[in-house]
Amino acid sequence: MKRIYVNEKWCLGCHLCEYYCAFAGTNEKDIARALKDVKISPRIKIEERDGISFAVACRHCREPLCVKGCITGALTIIDGVITVNKDQCVRCYTCILCCPFGAIAPSNDGAVQKCELCVKTNEGDPACVRGCPNGAIVFEERG
Repeated sequence: MKRIYVNEKWCLGCHLCEYYCAFAGTNEKDIARALKDVKISPRIKIEERDGISFAVACRHCREPLCVKGCITGALTIIDGVITVNKDQCVRCYTCILCCPFGAIAPSNDGAVQKCELCVKTNEGDPACVRGCPNGAIVFEERG
């Protein structure tokens, strides 16, 4: 299964992937209009430590602890992609505590959010990959 991978050596720490991720969740055509005066809540986050920038996003684990820890079944695996059913989420945040990578966070509406590889937009590669100016984020299958 294809997953998102980041080459930390190429990451500029520009945070554009976060903006493209937040934009992918809108139904707008223009990124500037869609995100103007909006506090974004992306599903991918850039962390910076000791001069190294890297992206934190869901790794869509083969045996995900977040899915096992979800008490309502709001997190499920569909074709290898871990997805969130916001209507089933009771905001207990057990999945946040279970994720060893810190890839799940509360959303603006209280339910949890995480990277779902832009499967709902059906535009090929995820938005963060398409928007990365340096090609540091790739969407590929690895052994």
